[in-house]
Amino acid sequence: MVYLTRIEKFNAAHKLWVADWTEEENVAVFGRCANANWHGHNYALHVTVKGMPDPFTGFIMDAKKLGGIVKKEIIDHVDHRNLNLDVPFIPAGCQPTSENLVIYFWQQLFPHLPPEVMLHRLKLYETDSIYAEYFGE
Repeated sequence: MVYLTRIEKFNAAHKLWVADWTEEENVAVFGRCANANWHGHNYALHVTVKGMPDPFTGFIMDAKKLGGIVKKEIIDHVDHRNLNLDVPFIPAGCQPTSENLVIYFWQQLFPHLPPEVMLHRLKLYETDSIYAEYFGE
């Protein structure tokens, strides 16, 4: 089995906030992410697919085509957007954490990949030191 990873980047704003909590409770749990005026991140999404190389092309999937699918199905919806308000596939009221985002991104991407490859992993970097991974489990 061979693994191919494509990295796409986007910028987006979000706020982590529970409406039923006080401001003090939200800040205690979410810290700076509970900023009343939102805050942003420069995200990096690593999309890993797996399969066997085609005997003629040597590809498990054309990386440029993979990038096009990721851009159309995810990046075009989230880049320079407010993740709490602007993205139709993120449910209203959902905390747009990296942990939740990788699940929603998987659901968006999975149906659009060619049948000869399998989506193996999504890794979403929120900062240089924080990322979430999802394997579809």
